[in-house]
Amino acid sequence: MRRAERARLFLDLLENALNRGQPVEEMILSLAQSHDRTVGVRFHLLAAHIESGLRFGEAFKKVSRFLPPQISAMIHVGEKLGDLKKTLPACREILRERPAGVRSAIHYMLLVVLFFSPVFVFVLMLTTTFVVPKFRDVAAGMNVKLSPLTTFVFATSNWLIEFEIFIFLLLVLITFIYIGGPGVVRWFQFRGLPFLDWIAWRIPWKQKRLQRTFSAMLTVLLDGGVPEAEAVRLAGDCTANEICRHRAQRVIAALQQGAKLDDAVRFFDDTGEFRWRLTNAVHAHGGFLDALRGWHESLDAKAFQQEETTAHVVTSGLVILNGALVALIATAMFGMLVMILKGVLAAD
Repeated sequence: MRRAERARLFLDLLENALNRGQPVEEMILSLAQSHDRTVGVRFHLLAAHIESGLRFGEAFKKVSRFLPPQISAMIHVGEKLGDLKKTLPACREILRERPAGVRSAIHYMLLVVLFFSPVFVFVLMLTTTFVVPKFRDVAAGMNVKLSPLTTFVFATSNWLIEFEIFIFLLLVLITFIYIGGPGVVRWFQFRGLPFLDWIAWRIPWKQKRLQRTFSAMLTVLLDGGVPEAEAVRLAGDCTANEICRHRAQRVIAALQQGAKLDDAVRFFDDTGEFRWRLTNAVHAHGGFLDALRGWHESLDAKAFQQEETTAHVVTSGLVILNGALVALIATAMFGMLVMILKGVLAAD
C-alpha cells in the first residue's frame, strides 16, 4: 500500500475512533492485534511503542516515517492543541488523490524513462561500436569520400552516447526521488543548506501545494482560536519545508511590529493572492477553512495541471530527442552506404 493510501486509511481510523469517543491508543492496539498487513510495518511499530507504555503523541514521534512529513507535522499540532479532530480536515486536503490524467501521464513518462531510454542507449552503443567501424573500414578501403554530415556523426558518436547516458541517468535520479518521496529526499537534505527545499519552492506545482498546506493549516488553527503568531509558526512547520518556515518567520516578525495578519501574509506569498483571499475570508461567515476551501481546491487543480503538462513535455521531449538522434545516425549511415555504392559503380 502506498504511503498516501496508508495515510488516508489511518486518518479514517483515527476519525472513527475520535467520533466514537474511543482512545486513540486503544484503537491502534486493537487493530495491531488483528495482524492486518495493510496498515504497514510502521503502524505495528507504533503499536509496539504504545504497548510499552507511551502515549500516542510520544509514540508517534518515534515513528517519524509512518506518514508523510506534512501529515505527521499536522498530527503533532493536533496533539499540542489537545484536539486531533481540528487538524483532520487540513490533512485530508493534502491527501487528495491525483486525477487519472496526471497518473497516466506520469506512468507513461516512467515507461519511457525506464524502458525505452535504456533500449535506445544500448542500440546506439551497439551501432557505434560494431557497425560504424565496419562501414568506415569499407569506405576507407575503397577511397570513398564521406559527406560532411557522416563525418560529423562518426566524429561525435562517443559524445552522443555520453550525452544520451547523462540524460538517462539524470531522469533516473529524478524518477528515483519522485517515487521514493520524502524518505529519499531526506538523504539529500541538510538543515543548514535546504537546497532541495529551495528547489521544491521553485517548482510551480510544488509551490502551490506548499501554499495550500500552509493556508489549510493556518485556517484550521485560526478557527481553533490559536493566536495568530503561533498559528503562523505551526502552519510553517506543517509544510515540512525550510523555505516556508523562513517565510513564516517573516510573517511573524511583521505581526510583532503591529501589522494585521492579512497584510503580514504578503511575506509568504509573492503573488499577493493569499493576502487578497485571507482579507475576504476575514469578513466571511462559517470560519476561515470554509471560506478558503475553494481556493485550496483551485491550487490543487492548478498543481495537478502543471504536473501533468510537465510530464507530457518531458516525455515528448525525450521521444523527440531520441528520434532526432536516430534520424541523424540513420542519415549518416545511409549517406555512407550511398557513397560506397557510388564508388562500386564507378569502379565497374
